[in-house]
Amino acid sequence: MSRAVIAAGHDATAAAAAEVIAAGGCAFDGAVAAVAAACVAEPVLASLGGGGFLLARPANGEPVLYDFFVQTPRRRADPATLDFYPILADFGDTAQEFHIGLGAVATPGALAGLFEIQRDLCRLPPPALLAPARRLAEQGVPINPFQHRIAAIVEPILRADPATFALHASRQAPDRLADIGERVPQPALAGALEQLGRHGPTLLYGGPWGERLAADCMAHGGHLTAADLTGYRVARRRPLVADYRGARLYLNPPPSYGGLLIGVTLDLLSQRSLAVAEFGSAAHRQLLAGAMRLTQDLRAELSADADAVDPRLLARYRDLMRATPLFSRGTTQISIADRDGNLASLTLSNGEGAAHLLPGTGMQLNNMLGEEDLNPGGFHRWAEDQRMGSMMCPTLVAHADGGWSVIGSSGSNRIRSAIVQVLSNLLDLRMPLERAVDAPRIHVERGTLNLEPPCDGGLLASLRGHWPGLRAWRERSVYFGGAHCVAIGADGSLSGAGDGRRGGVVRLV
Repeated sequence: MSRAVIAAGHDATAAAAAEVIAAGGCAFDGAVAAVAAACVAEPVLASLGGGGFLLARPANGEPVLYDFFVQTPRRRADPATLDFYPILADFGDTAQEFHIGLGAVATPGALAGLFEIQRDLCRLPPPALLAPARRLAEQGVPINPFQHRIAAIVEPILRADPATFALHASRQAPDRLADIGERVPQPALAGALEQLGRHGPTLLYGGPWGERLAADCMAHGGHLTAADLTGYRVARRRPLVADYRGARLYLNPPPSYGGLLIGVTLDLLSQRSLAVAEFGSAAHRQLLAGAMRLTQDLRAELSADADAVDPRLLARYRDLMRATPLFSRGTTQISIADRDGNLASLTLSNGEGAAHLLPGTGMQLNNMLGEEDLNPGGFHRWAEDQRMGSMMCPTLVAHADGGWSVIGSSGSNRIRSAIVQVLSNLLDLRMPLERAVDAPRIHVERGTLNLEPPCDGGLLASLRGHWPGLRAWRERSVYFGGAHCVAIGADGSLSGAGDGRRGGVVRLV
């Protein structure tokens, strides 16, 4: 019988988790090892200079949310002094603007989070959990087609800083990105991982790494000070709980808003039956799109610090959903379940990266203060010394038959729509996990309905009159998220699905 199932965005990431679980670790050991490995194997999507969340369910225990997302600085520097500027990333069928530079860096939480998870939930010591990632950094990981493609999308960001570009550059031709199959060793990161195994996160939070970062920010246009780093704390939170179609969902709670909005979208979907519409039909896609659009409208009515939706407000949007005709108009995810019943859904993000490295470590720093999705009120207007909200939503599902699913997604603003659709596919349409993850998706953004193929002429004609900004994508895309998911059945059977949009893989240990 398999010991655990792992779904992640790269085979090297999943292999790191498998190695430590085979050595006696549990799902949480696997999650920590996988995150560290992802920072080497998936360098565009993951970095220890960012932050994230773990939704953990210890065997026979209650789920708990570890919030180690980024924190806003204690003091805002004068915008005129900041290293903060826009870069355009080309996704092929659409482009998106991001802001980078030292002025976009928020206080990182990833290192603090991983060591707290290790202390609370893991069986193996930090050096053992970081060893697979350290070896990968020493040797270099062969570039696979997905990592090559995602690096090309954000190449303008990578090229903004020579030291950052060197982490992605060909050794034979340092002026271009490494080719598919080429290895790019990261000796500075390997050394940093070895030091972390010996000294722990105090290297950043009160130690020499933090002192260097604070000095760099003071000299070159950043916000962070030594006090920002020494004052950082991981938060443990009670998950947001929602019931849908007979299942109980555990979601990321406020101050992050992904879980709250997913709960709202599912509540709106519950007002209608998806059984009346064939999957992928205009009726099915319009029903999903309508719920997504109403959720976006409702989000605009919520206060910035809302920790729940006013029942009267939700009732109004439920009425709108029932009255709406069917044809009305920079992240990685790791999911692990082990046979003891430990469940781990961990989402990590570095944004798109700030095009700046933590001095001397090879770790890329986040650009969360430059992410429009996280700063809807405008840049340089964030509240000081506050945990930033996020759309990231690691999710656990307790099924009526006693089984569990471990769900999550990468994809910035598309995280919410990806998770909603996987959940709906599982719970409304009773799809098996692999099909639920692989099925074509939609996403509504600023009045535009984005459709993954297949999109035939009849479907487009049915929808276009109600969605003037309809965009039919030519092929499946990283744009629509990366939902790497696993499940443990009521009989103890283990299964998983890696999202092919973001290089997803599944491993059984």
